[in-house]
Amino acid sequence: MMFFYWGVVILISLSMLAFIFRLIKGPSVPDRVVALDSLGVALICMIGMISILAGTSFFLEIILLLAILAFIGTVAFSKFLEKGEIIQRDNDIS
Repeated sequence: MMFFYWGVVILISLSMLAFIFRLIKGPSVPDRVVALDSLGVALICMIGMISILAGTSFFLEIILLLAILAFIGTVAFSKFLEKGEIIQRDNDIS
């Protein structure tokens, strides 16, 4: 069973290399955002596999923190691409 886990770790690391290539070479900005989000998901999977291989639950808090940050980052990038700004400020003070 350990060979399977190590095989999964190798496959995830290869996919992370592909995501990094797409992040650098991406033809458009939305492609780069998707690659960055996919890289975050692959990193979460990698930390989960390391947690399984190490036999500890210490890394689960790190996984949760990375998932929250990846979600917030993806939403912020998407809003920036759509509207050109992340936080809208109303200048109409009455």
